[in-house]
Amino acid sequence: MEPWVEWTIMGGRAAVAWVIPLMLIPLLVWMERKASAYIQDRTGPNRAAILGLRFGGIIHALADVVKLIFKEDITPARARPFWYNLAPIVAMTFALLTFAALPFADVLRVGGHEIPLQALRLNPGLLWMLAIGSFGVFGIVFAGWGSNSSYPLLGGIRGSAQMISYELSLGLSVVGILMIFSTIDLNEIVRAQGKLLFGFLPMWGVVVQPVAAVIFMAAALAEANRNPFDLMEADSEIVAFHLEYSSLRFALFMMTEYVHITVASGLTVTLFFGGWQIPWLTTERLTGSAGDLALAVPALLVVLGLLVLLSLVLLAPTRRWHRTLQRLYVDARRHEAKFWTVVLLLQAIGALALGAYLFLNPPGADGLAAITAALQFVSFMVKVTFFGFAFIWVRWTLPRFRYDQLMALGWKGMLPLALANVVVTGFVLLLVGK
Repeated sequence: MEPWVEWTIMGGRAAVAWVIPLMLIPLLVWMERKASAYIQDRTGPNRAAILGLRFGGIIHALADVVKLIFKEDITPARARPFWYNLAPIVAMTFALLTFAALPFADVLRVGGHEIPLQALRLNPGLLWMLAIGSFGVFGIVFAGWGSNSSYPLLGGIRGSAQMISYELSLGLSVVGILMIFSTIDLNEIVRAQGKLLFGFLPMWGVVVQPVAAVIFMAAALAEANRNPFDLMEADSEIVAFHLEYSSLRFALFMMTEYVHITVASGLTVTLFFGGWQIPWLTTERLTGSAGDLALAVPALLVVLGLLVLLSLVLLAPTRRWHRTLQRLYVDARRHEAKFWTVVLLLQAIGALALGAYLFLNPPGADGLAAITAALQFVSFMVKVTFFGFAFIWVRWTLPRFRYDQLMALGWKGMLPLALANVVVTGFVLLLVGK
């Protein structure tokens, strides 16, 4: 492979690894607002519009961006400028670097070459994730110290103690996974989860290490500073570590929180829920049936698009349909119904054209490999999005801990349980002779 081709591929992988979490930020913000609205039985954002189109409230995320860009950027007079300005950059940079080691599909084999579909192809990939992720605490400490104010400093101290405490449980929870799969290469861990237990049950991490999965997800919530572990941002106590920040620097901290959600979701999926694996379809089996799937997926999109389109056309004039729209969205959104009708029609036409092209021009070996990688990428992203929503669901369901309860749970509850899980896993592996 030519050097320029290798550099292009490396740059593309790095770009994808950074673009994925950044692109998920507006989606997660929208999901946060709409999910919290439904959970609390209220409307949620639905008024901001462009040309009469509200897109279910997602325009509010764009309005937030515009507001934060033009908002006055204030630096406190007593702040320590170097640390104050460095904090949001450190927080966002290390959050994005953490995601770079996650594999979003199996190795792509094209033209006799192997292309790892992860930005950083590291054998000790899991160690990279844990090591780089631990640097995120510096952004919180720098923000509290750089603001030179009592309340942000208290929030920074709380945050650093919380993150260091729960990192111990998080790190110990993955030891059982390492013991079972005998590797710290994240892609190899995902590949090993493609095996079947008892001939039918996918050997996902959550199946072989259920206790570790629960500990890991709880610790990941704490690492992402989400309820019920958001003591460093306790609104009622005014101790947020970013209390003195405004405009784009404040936006960086908010974006970092959602990048942390994406990273935590991606690592949860990779270690415990099969990563890019599609249940019962290994890469080899998926490649063998990729041609059929390449025709089945567009056909399914055509059918779904036409069904929804037919329902819009036939039911739109009825009062029952308008009552349904009002129940779901609070307002009728007639303009949006027309817009989505056109979108669904174009989707059906595009999927039909794609299916016809693939039928008339069957893909070769390289094409099948590319289709396989695309399907695995979709599988990975669907899982990551689901767990991103789970983070939001938990935040709007559980109340905040007191600080003493939070620390007691970490040191007296989760840490001993994680150690016990390691011991029990060792005994079980000894008994089965592995």
